Amino acid sequence: MHLWKHFKTITHHKLMVMKGCFSVGLYRQGLLHDLSKYMPSEFIVGAKYYQGTQSPNNAERKDKGYSSAWLHHKGRNKHHYEYWMDYSAHAGAGIIPARMPDRYVVEMFIDRMAASKNYAGKNYKDDMPLKYYQSGNPGNFMHKETRKTLEKLLKMLAAEGEDKTMHYIRKKMIPQIKKCKYQIHRKDK
Repeated sequence: MHLWKHFKTITHHKLMVMKGCFSVGLYRQGLLHDLSKYMPSEFIVGAKYYQGTQSPNNAERKDKGYSSAWLHHKGRNKHHYEYWMDYSAHAGAGIIPARMPDRYVVEMFIDRMAASKNYAGKNYKDDMPLKYYQSGNPGNFMHKETRKTLEKLLKMLAAEGEDKTMHYIRKKMIPQIKKCKYQIHRKDK
C-alpha cells in the first residue's frame, strides 16, 4: 500500500482547493473540502489503489466494477454534481439532477482545476480541466443550469486563464452567492 504517497497527494489537492476557495471568499468550503478522503472507508481504498497519475477510484472501479470510495465520497461532498441526484416530484420521472447552488459549482470548478494540476504537475495547462470534463460527458446526470455555469467557467479558464476566471468568480459570482444567502436567511426570520 502507498499510504504516505496517497496522503501527500490528497493533502496537496486539498490545500490547492483551499487556496482557490479562499481566493474567492469561500473560506468554510475551503477548510471543509474533501475531509471525507481521510476517513478509513476512502483513505484505505485510496492507498491500496494509488497510482499517482489519476484518481485511485478509477483503479478500484476497474478491479471491482465499482468504487466503494467514490460512492462514499460523492454522498458526503456537495461540490459533486452526483450528490444532487434525487427522485422527481413527478410520478414516473425517476431520478433527476437537482440544480446545484452556485457556491458548490464554484467549488466543483476549483476542485477540477486542482485535480488537473495535481495529476499533470509541471505539464498542466489551463485547458486540461475542460478537456477532462468533455471526455467524461455527464449528459443528463447534471442539471442544465449547473452544467451551463460549470462549462462557462471551464471555457473561460481555457481561453482566458486562471487569473481572469478567478477574478470573475470573486467579483461577479461571489457577491450574488452572498446576496442570495442573506436573502434566504432574512426570509427565515
